[in-house]
Amino acid sequence: MRNARLLAFLLCLAPGMARAESKFYLEDGDRVVFHGDSITEQRLYSTYVETYVVTRFPERNVTFVNSGWNFDRVTGGDRGGGPIDLRLRRDVFAHKPTVVTIMLGMNDAGYRPFDPKAFQAFSKGYEHIVEAVKSELPDIRLTLIRPSPFDDVTRKPNVPGGGYNAVLVRYGAFIKELAEKSGVDVADLNTLVVAALEKAAEVDPTNARKLIPDRIHPGPGGALLLAGVLLKTWNAPATVTRVELEIGRDGVKTSRQENTKVTLATARKGGVVSWMQDDAALPFPVDLNDPTVALAAKVSDFLLALDQEVLKVAGLDRPEYTLAIDDEEVGMFTKAQLAEGVNLAGLDTPMARQAAKVHKLTIKHHDVHHVRWRQVEVPWQDEKAPHLNAALKGLDALEADVVAEQRATAQPVPHRYELRPKS
Repeated sequence: MRNARLLAFLLCLAPGMARAESKFYLEDGDRVVFHGDSITEQRLYSTYVETYVVTRFPERNVTFVNSGWNFDRVTGGDRGGGPIDLRLRRDVFAHKPTVVTIMLGMNDAGYRPFDPKAFQAFSKGYEHIVEAVKSELPDIRLTLIRPSPFDDVTRKPNVPGGGYNAVLVRYGAFIKELAEKSGVDVADLNTLVVAALEKAAEVDPTNARKLIPDRIHPGPGGALLLAGVLLKTWNAPATVTRVELEIGRDGVKTSRQENTKVTLATARKGGVVSWMQDDAALPFPVDLNDPTVALAAKVSDFLLALDQEVLKVAGLDRPEYTLAIDDEEVGMFTKAQLAEGVNLAGLDTPMARQAAKVHKLTIKHHDVHHVRWRQVEVPWQDEKAPHLNAALKGLDALEADVVAEQRATAQPVPHRYELRPKS
């Protein structure tokens, strides 16, 4: 069981929701391609986004491809990726996406003070990418991502004139204007992440520096911040499940159930309350044992805005209760906490462990795709090896097997809940 401090943190996130929930951006049958530089190639924020979608909407068939290339710019990859038109044709269009995200700019600005010539090349190149994507894929839903931060918060700026992130902010302002002019969507992965870095630097300076360890590439905690902003931009729902029970003289009444089905709710002798839940989703597996992930969750609204698995019970008559799921104790709560509502997401529950297995399979399928693409397809693209196509088809089949296992693992199963009075 997690420590009391962490439990108290989770409890405070339960009662409300961060925003009104609108229709989620991704639909059944969508094919999503993440295009970008090494921050995308890391396969961190993109796998978080995928795992969120697979666990929150296990009935939807949404596929994901990571096409990030290290040191990429708007002109393409200078470390074997090829010019931008080749990159787009081979690494984006070939996957026939319905949704594309683009995050570029970190390398284009040159890690130096604002340079008008570099900015002109960037703006011209970015306009070309947007035009090419819209021309090739007329029905595409395109999200342009303003560059994620260069960390000038937890360490002193090393670029004159206000730091390198100030340059990226100017590039991001252009991307916003281009998105508005082009009629496409835009996500700001800079402003809110910088705000979270500032909070983190106040509460935990040591781990705050680990959110973006080299100032460029986010670690797991930093990637959670990036994924959270992108998901909120896409109107991702907060609710995993919400259950509200009322204990009265006539037994247990289910006053509210969202994204789940509650059955067999009873109050037994000795004050034990039990019920069955058949959920329609799993919580997002936030690894709060990782200190940087826990810090990212603490200084952002990720749990409140995207991971609400709420249990609220009114009418209890004992001071404290242990919650057991499938006969396994997962937390202890006061009567007042349960009446207010507690958020089970982030606790060590059977549902969270199931979701963590889903995320491992998400990582595995992205790893298989990366090997297929970067170690076989691209290096061998000009070769006439007789078994090349067979090798590519074999890796495609392997990835499909992993994805099938991922989707099967993401299907929720019923669980038995018990609230047991503390003796």
